[in-house]
Amino acid sequence: MLQRSRRCNLEVKMKVKEFMERTGMNETGRAIAYIKDGLAEMNLIGETNVTTQRIDLALNQRYYDIPMDAVKITDIRCKNQLNSKDEYRSIGRLVFEPTVEDADQELI
Repeated sequence: MLQRSRRCNLEVKMKVKEFMERTGMNETGRAIAYIKDGLAEMNLIGETNVTTQRIDLALNQRYYDIPMDAVKITDIRCKNQLNSKDEYRSIGRLVFEPTVEDADQELI
């Protein structure tokens, strides 16, 4: 296992070195920073490992359990009851604190 780890690190270093040679850079730290920024931007554009979870709403239930393996919630949708196509519409997020105090806050 240790040998495999060393080999993987060597492959990564060779790729950074190749990147530096192709771009004419001579600062390793800056090259790694550019690579990390590029990977982060690619991740923002096309997210990976996105799954959809559907939970049925129950009468008089306000709080629902979030799955333990959830890392980030990208969208919450509910079925629009005013149409015949069963469309799901996004629920908007609050940017600021709500102006109305929550009556059920002590139940949390």
